[in-house]
Amino acid sequence: MTTQVETLEFQSEARQLLQLMIHSIYSNKDTFLRELVSNASDALDKVRLEAFRDKDLAADTSDLHVEIEIDAEHRTLTVRDNGIGMTRDDVVQLIGTIAKSGTAEFLRKLRETQDAAASQDLIGQFGVGFYSSFMVADRVELLTRHAGSAHGVRWESSGEGTYTIEPVEDAPQGTSVTLHLKPEDAEDHLSDYTSQWKVREIVKRYSDFITWPIRLAVEKTAEDGEMTRELETVNSMKALWARARDEVTDEEYTEFYKHVSHDWNDPLEVIRMQAEGTFEYQALMFIPAQAPLDLFMRERKRGVQLYVKRVFIMDNCEALMPEYLRFVKGVVDAADLSLNVSREILQQDRHIQLIRKRLIRKVLSTVKSMMTEHPDRYTTFWKEFGSAVKEGLLEDADNRDTILDISSFPSTHDEDAPTTLRQYVERMKDGQQHIYYMTGETRSIIENSPHMEALRAKGFEVLVLTDPIDEMWVGSVPQFDGKEFRSIAKGQVDLDTDEEKETAEAEREQRQKDFAGLLSWMTTTLQENVKEVRLSSRLTTSPACIVGDAYDVTPTLEKMYRASGQNMPQIKRILELNPTHPLVSGLRDAHGERAGDEELTETAELLYGMALLAEGGELGDPARFTSILARRLERTL
Repeated sequence: MTTQVETLEFQSEARQLLQLMIHSIYSNKDTFLRELVSNASDALDKVRLEAFRDKDLAADTSDLHVEIEIDAEHRTLTVRDNGIGMTRDDVVQLIGTIAKSGTAEFLRKLRETQDAAASQDLIGQFGVGFYSSFMVADRVELLTRHAGSAHGVRWESSGEGTYTIEPVEDAPQGTSVTLHLKPEDAEDHLSDYTSQWKVREIVKRYSDFITWPIRLAVEKTAEDGEMTRELETVNSMKALWARARDEVTDEEYTEFYKHVSHDWNDPLEVIRMQAEGTFEYQALMFIPAQAPLDLFMRERKRGVQLYVKRVFIMDNCEALMPEYLRFVKGVVDAADLSLNVSREILQQDRHIQLIRKRLIRKVLSTVKSMMTEHPDRYTTFWKEFGSAVKEGLLEDADNRDTILDISSFPSTHDEDAPTTLRQYVERMKDGQQHIYYMTGETRSIIENSPHMEALRAKGFEVLVLTDPIDEMWVGSVPQFDGKEFRSIAKGQVDLDTDEEKETAEAEREQRQKDFAGLLSWMTTTLQENVKEVRLSSRLTTSPACIVGDAYDVTPTLEKMYRASGQNMPQIKRILELNPTHPLVSGLRDAHGERAGDEELTETAELLYGMALLAEGGELGDPARFTSILARRLERTL
């Protein structure tokens, strides 16, 4: 085996993050020890599980523990575990590179943020883990050997942009991280981490619940006066989810959340569950206060861990939590599952399916309670996770009504505050049968759309749906509380009462006769772009608008399908004309006098193009449109 020492460079994002950490973005530097102990605990979980699954694994699991050693003379602190360890490739990938989704976005936001508190929030979203060592150390050494491997690896860096790595013959199983500590500095919030009482205090505050023994090497004076070093367990090792609620403080829940989530922020909500009887399990879950940067990335992971009888089984257990609740973090401990369970088996396991249903109901009911009891928290929750939760309207038909109940949407009722559907229904006008909505790319486009004119004139409230997921669910969810969802940009919108219809019936019939020739001619003239031209009941000031049939795919959804590589046939829509607008009535009169005039065809094209642009659409032939428009404008000068 070669003993050559290699010097490698950190990946650029890792180098930038190291510099940010070294220059004290995060003021509470004590948390470096929490991160190192948390990593060590994860390594112990993994080696026990691997040893159980692979009986031939050459791993010693007889006394799994975390050990902390202080050398005050040389100012070092070592955190050591005898867990799964790392190979050389693991070290390069996990430490030399930040192999996490959203890294570049995280760094961009961090650089743009001047406010220190906001910077802490961003770090919390990312979870820097091992890198926090450089907040308190000038130099970090790591010695590791993967369980079952013959040789170990030594890694060392001062965080300046490079690190060294070399093979080691006689490394023990597991990982030890030795920090060459910076001097104590009160102004920079740097404590003396060679102090036994300080280390003990940090462990008790942040890591008391870790289920493995955390042993601190302490110096004691023997009866003969000689100094001896003994290992003393400094944590209680009580699984937090197994303890009664009145035995656990809010601070302990907060630290446990930070352990399982690697988030540096406090959770928004704590959720406890316990089922006893024929099928027993305990759950301790958390709703974060901020959405992670990878919430909508393909590489994201769900955050619930599975234990069986206190034995860690797997991280990110997808069988326990649906995709739309992927932001929920926590632990589920089942009593009646086999330890030798796989992800594939879990998907079919009846007990897991039952737990999943109950977890979903509990999370949704917690959010519903939050709406009434803690509206500020609910507002934060919906701002951070509402877009993800709405995916459940498509995925989870069993809980669709509950999801609708806890959802909020922007509406024309209040430009700043969103509304729940329950509030919308309570404000509905007498005789109103539908919940009106419109989807679009921005609120501005929707509010200025011609489709809004008649509803605004009559005082009807409209939901303003701009999330991409809104385009998907509105076509799959028929109603709420007996009120049908109705798009104001599709089908016929009839807002008149029966009395108003009766009064205006004769006038409508006469208009239909007066415009029949124009409508027929325009339908033929624009047949490459529209399926029909008809008179509108939704326009008051605009000359025209484009609408879809009731079950047509919207233009925005059509774009989304095409962007994802799906072939979509051209969907022709309907051009509606405002019979009271001078441009439309003038075109009717002109067509009656000179039906074959080429300029009338151009006017019809302009009318269609204006309607398309008014809804934020794209012209099929922008050059022709602008050419016709330029010629018309020229004549007005």
